[in-house]
Amino acid sequence: MPAKDTYYVTTPIYYVNDVPHLGHAYTTVATDVVARFHRQRGERVFFLTGTDENSQKIPRAAEAAGKDPNQWLEEIVPRWREVWERLDISHDDFIRTTEERHVKPVQRFAQALYDKGEVYLGTYRGLYCVSCEQFYKEDELVDGKCPVHGIPVEHVEEENYFFRLSSYQDRLLQLYEENPTFVQPDERRNEVIAFVKGGLEDLSFSRTTFTWGVPIPWDPKHVIYVWVDALQNYITAVGYGDDDARFERIWPADVHFVGKDILRFHAVIWPALLMAAGLPVPKQVFAHGWLLVGGEKMSKTKLTGIHPLELIDQFGTDAYRYYFLREVQFGADGSFSWESMVARYNADLANDYGNLASRVLAMTAAYFDGMVPEPPAGPGPESRLAEVAAAAAGRYDERMLALDLTEGIAAVWDFVKEVNRYLVEVAPWALAKDPARRDDVARAIYAGLESLRILAILTAPVMPGTSAKLWASLGIEAPLAEQVLPGAAAWGGLRPGTRTTRGEALFPRIEVDEGAEAEGAGE
Repeated sequence: MPAKDTYYVTTPIYYVNDVPHLGHAYTTVATDVVARFHRQRGERVFFLTGTDENSQKIPRAAEAAGKDPNQWLEEIVPRWREVWERLDISHDDFIRTTEERHVKPVQRFAQALYDKGEVYLGTYRGLYCVSCEQFYKEDELVDGKCPVHGIPVEHVEEENYFFRLSSYQDRLLQLYEENPTFVQPDERRNEVIAFVKGGLEDLSFSRTTFTWGVPIPWDPKHVIYVWVDALQNYITAVGYGDDDARFERIWPADVHFVGKDILRFHAVIWPALLMAAGLPVPKQVFAHGWLLVGGEKMSKTKLTGIHPLELIDQFGTDAYRYYFLREVQFGADGSFSWESMVARYNADLANDYGNLASRVLAMTAAYFDGMVPEPPAGPGPESRLAEVAAAAAGRYDERMLALDLTEGIAAVWDFVKEVNRYLVEVAPWALAKDPARRDDVARAIYAGLESLRILAILTAPVMPGTSAKLWASLGIEAPLAEQVLPGAAAWGGLRPGTRTTRGEALFPRIEVDEGAEAEGAGE
């Protein structure tokens, strides 16, 4: 069989009972940045996202809208695709769990577990939250309500098939011990270990009180519990039960990105199901924190979700992508506010980065007719800049590989600030007044342009559109997509004589009044 040769990264598949909000986009943008980064390193990448359409919430949402579930899905799913397109998401596949390519392998998976004795018939009595499609114990509720959504749970009693999750407690604990990075960050790993050590109960594998979902193949009056069905999207999309060679090349996933509220499904239930099926478990589950508005998690249920297009229309796609990964330490909870987004945009993007590009390209046009100058031989003040560029590229690579996205971006911004500092110290605009200093001007302008070339490469995973514009302004013939790290970030890659163009400002400064801020904050 072929060996795994693909870096495989996933988002969760999202419930489509409503349109996406910033929390969904946060996960998806982060996953996209990681996928783009690994492509930039010359790796084969497969990036999967999609929609969870077998949830009990779908027929309820459809009924509330006066539609049947299939009509609801055909109208709502394109609205999710639109947001991912506007956010420049580079997914390789978009799976829908109502598709035949998912349904049939899920039924084969279920049948295999049943045939092995891993699934048995019983009766479930307990508490259920439809919004997160999860069963809860009494002591897990908060004031008798779902701890995530803050809404009343439903008392459920029905015939279910059960998966023998309890028998996998020791094997799961062994997995966490032998692979300490299986769950990240460490705080989440500790939570999972404590949960599993507290004892596992067998998992409901099917539901009988409604019919929307994937039927159990040996007992069609049951539908497969949505989480058992949904988790399998990660294997059905890459050939499980259909294309063994493709499956071997891609699976296991290198990282599943999830929000912390669905960590147990991915770090406990999913590996146990895979163990039962005799399949490899994913290499890592990374659970990031929540985006908070007014101190609360964004939620469609609570009507606190902000639609991403509200911000994209105001700030642009790349500024949106940059802000959330730079402002919020990736992995931790973080708060969003309109004011902080304006401040971050103007300080980092308009002032630090946008003005840097505009100044350097304007000086190239003014002093060298838009041509990249030939720098004089020998070391000069730019030697320090080359050292900082190398250090920033190295730290960027290290932090991105560790999924410390915030610090990876910060490393690049340290270089942005160093380039600005260099230009202020050397002051090529002052040197240009003395014809005898033309070589020094050429040295400074080349250093500025070469810095922009490196920045266009390093920022490409986070801000692909802006990087492409800057790359075009630099006049480099080789496509940006073909620049492979780490070699492409080595100093001196810009060829003298290349014609540059000034282009439009990458990030025009945003001036907003208090009324606009309040409106943009959704107040």
